[in-house]
Amino acid sequence: MAFIAEQVSKTVEISQQDRSYMEDTIGERLRTAAIAAQMQLDPDIEKVTNQQLIELSAKLGVDHITLWKKLDDDIVALKSSDPNEINLSSRTWDYWYTAQQQLFKNHDVTIPQGQKLPHFWSGPINFASSDPKRINKWGYYYDGTTNYLVNPFIHAEVFLDFEKSTGTEAIVQKILQNNPNILEITGMSPDFFGKEPLIKVKKGIPVYNLDIRGVIFGQYTYRDETYDAIAIQSAIKTGEITNRELRLNGNNILKSFIPIFSEHPYVIGITFDNTAMNSSLSHQLFIHCMISLILLIVTMIASYFLSGIIVRPVHEILMTVNQVASGNFSSLIHVSRKDELGVLSSRVNTMTTNLSSHTARLKETAEELRKTKEYLESFVNHTSDAIHVSDLLGNVIQVNIAFEAMYGWAEDEVLGRPLTNIPDNVKEEYALKIKSMLRGESVADYETVRYARDGKLIDVSITISPIRDQSGNIVAVASITRNITARKQTEDVLRQSEKLSIVGQLAAGVAHEIRNPLTTLIGFVQLQKMRGPLSESHLDVMLSELDRINFIVSEFLVLAKPQARNFQPENVGSILFDIVMFMESQMILNNVEIDMRLPQETPLVLCEINQLKQVFINVIKNAMESMPGGGSIIIELTHPHPESVMVRITDHGCGIPEETLNRVGEPFFTSKENGTGLGLMVTQRIIHNHKGSLSIHSKPGQGTTVEIVLPV
Repeated sequence: MAFIAEQVSKTVEISQQDRSYMEDTIGERLRTAAIAAQMQLDPDIEKVTNQQLIELSAKLGVDHITLWKKLDDDIVALKSSDPNEINLSSRTWDYWYTAQQQLFKNHDVTIPQGQKLPHFWSGPINFASSDPKRINKWGYYYDGTTNYLVNPFIHAEVFLDFEKSTGTEAIVQKILQNNPNILEITGMSPDFFGKEPLIKVKKGIPVYNLDIRGVIFGQYTYRDETYDAIAIQSAIKTGEITNRELRLNGNNILKSFIPIFSEHPYVIGITFDNTAMNSSLSHQLFIHCMISLILLIVTMIASYFLSGIIVRPVHEILMTVNQVASGNFSSLIHVSRKDELGVLSSRVNTMTTNLSSHTARLKETAEELRKTKEYLESFVNHTSDAIHVSDLLGNVIQVNIAFEAMYGWAEDEVLGRPLTNIPDNVKEEYALKIKSMLRGESVADYETVRYARDGKLIDVSITISPIRDQSGNIVAVASITRNITARKQTEDVLRQSEKLSIVGQLAAGVAHEIRNPLTTLIGFVQLQKMRGPLSESHLDVMLSELDRINFIVSEFLVLAKPQARNFQPENVGSILFDIVMFMESQMILNNVEIDMRLPQETPLVLCEINQLKQVFINVIKNAMESMPGGGSIIIELTHPHPESVMVRITDHGCGIPEETLNRVGEPFFTSKENGTGLGLMVTQRIIHNHKGSLSIHSKPGQGTTVEIVLPV
């Protein structure tokens, strides 16, 4: 029944679309006629005659042409080929009047009713105000080039006759004739159905507005206006068919309301004779049941004979599949058919063979995985290094036996929770190492400290590695920890031994360097004891030797005891410039030129300015002494990295042999006649205290370059 309703609604909908298309075509024809009329008429309405409009109507193929002019508060037809139209006013014509006003003002129409084209509007077919017996189709054109609105129109009785003979009304009658179970088909407007009809009196004759009707087409004899109005609104709102069974006019009927959504939505109401339909459906149901029963009996008989042919190979296939499911891959089906069952048997045999091959490979792979797992577990559990695995939140997932032995915690005490053995002063450093590892950087042999369960602090070396899933995403972190407490203790012992050795070397050097001037002083004292007072020249020699002893002891103190640090941000360029100005007289006497290459801006260095001056003076003085015949010294200040500055001092002196270069900086080693071998050692100590570095590059006969790097 729903299918019949939908088919009827589709047929009627197409007919209505054809009707709308025909009406739109007439509207376009009226617009063409209006444009042609405007081109042949004077733009001033006062210069146009009614006779011209009569002749032009016949020429353009329309029934009449009327010219409308906008007055102060009205729009009036002043000229027309139809005398009945002259002096008509449109002020009481509702949206027709609005459309004319919009044409005069905007040259286009925006109201929802009617057909809208550029500079043109055409209202629906309706009764004429000038002659209520006539039904016309009007068009209005205005583009602003005239002082009037062109209104061609044609008589639409022929159009309505076509509607009755071929259009929607004719199709509805034909459907009713071909479907005796359909009692009526009605087109209903959701805007006007159930409301009082709008009747206007035109020249004393009451007429209905054709564009404001509750029933658009068809008959409405099975009336239940209250419910039908509700059903129409429900169908429009939901977009679904609304059905209702009731008894009207002595018949049991079924009403279906089908919404049609077009430019102007409407609802098609189809009324079915429910009694006749139920009788027809019962008869058809009985016939279908009998046919089904006969087919069932035939099918059972045929199945009995065919089962022997079909079931036997299917049963054989099922038995083989069951054996395969239980793990027996040696059973194969004998293939003797070429039909679908034969193909199926062949595919089952292929599947069995492939499963046997894959299962064998899986067993081999599983055995290899088992051995690998045992090997890795043995390695992890028997290594002396503590291993633990944590997720990305820091919760421990796995630990080995060495972890329990090193830290003292049992496995069940740490699983599922983060470790708490990281001292507060290294937590930030450890977090930075984790971030570096997550960025893909290597974190190996990271030396730090950790707490054991008993609170004891132990020195450890940690290697941190990421664990990735199949997609390459990091899912966990593996840490391998080695206890280096014993190594650290050994290193401390070695460091103390080295310090004692250095102290011994320094003491021996000091003793050696001081012995010579002391011998001289002892000799002069003995000479004074034997001969009396010494001469002034002898006293000068004694003072010189005492100054030498004092200088050696002062240099030794720089190395021996910590210096008070007063680090301040300083400009290294300014320090170099001050030193060059300070040593300018010595450079002139030694015929040395200085080439200063200082940038305009360099970052400040945190330093002890007097110690840094001592470093630069020692290096520049050594450069001057390497060029006894004079030469040039290049002093460069660069900023090669954001975190450091570099001072490069280059001379063009005699250079340093390779075997001597390796010993530069050793205490009391010097190649100068009057050197102590402590100057460069003091320089290195100062640079070390500033957390910098000093490197020397030299080639005999070409000169020496000293590079000093200081952190900013």
